[in-house]
Amino acid sequence: MPALQGQTVLVIGGSAGMGLATARAARAAGAEAILTARNPERLERAASEIGARSAAFDATDPAALERFFAELPGPVDHIFVTAGRPYYAPLDVLELEPAERSFNDHVWLAFRIAKLARTKLRAGGTLTFIGGTGGRRPGVGLGPISVGTAALPAAVRTLALELAPSRVNLIAPGFVDTDLSAELLGDGLDARRAELAAALPIGRVVGPDDIAALAVHVMTNTALTGATFDIDGGQQLV
Repeated sequence: MPALQGQTVLVIGGSAGMGLATARAARAAGAEAILTARNPERLERAASEIGARSAAFDATDPAALERFFAELPGPVDHIFVTAGRPYYAPLDVLELEPAERSFNDHVWLAFRIAKLARTKLRAGGTLTFIGGTGGRRPGVGLGPISVGTAALPAAVRTLALELAPSRVNLIAPGFVDTDLSAELLGDGLDARRAELAAALPIGRVVGPDDIAALAVHVMTNTALTGATFDIDGGQQLV
């Protein structure tokens, strides 16, 4: 029997990239899927592609997020969250408003979703967030992202106790070859791909399917909670 047969996976931020790849992998493992994203057209295409239900709204809008959970027709077994964008800026051009918004869209969003999930997540289910490893080393322009990088693992450890017996975990990628990475890097994308492919111990860049495979494992391995799982192809080593 497929590992997720008869279960429901909710992906918040599921219209592309890591979210869509995870939803696709969950469907292949036998799950029903619910996708949410802020772009209705892209979300509709993604949901149609994998045969999922969908709801278009901005997960970083507290009222919209609360309304979605209130109207969710039944309990779900797993919630996977990829919403939020990173913000990079050196101090001399740092703007506090987008920096604060990026922090809120990652760290406080995790608490907001955890509070709402208490009544919708089946006991023993999972709540999995996406973080990152890029802010662990100090560097010019990494101030805002480094704060969130440090805060999310601590939040997840606490939430794992508060939501038990449901399980809460964090997946922390390095560079992942997604449309968002292309948008952030622009003309520098190909050079970054080539640089990492040459430098990483695995000899290639990490893609959305790598994240999806780990996400499904976290959903199905019932011994995992309160943990942060790095998946960067060895990027931190080099």
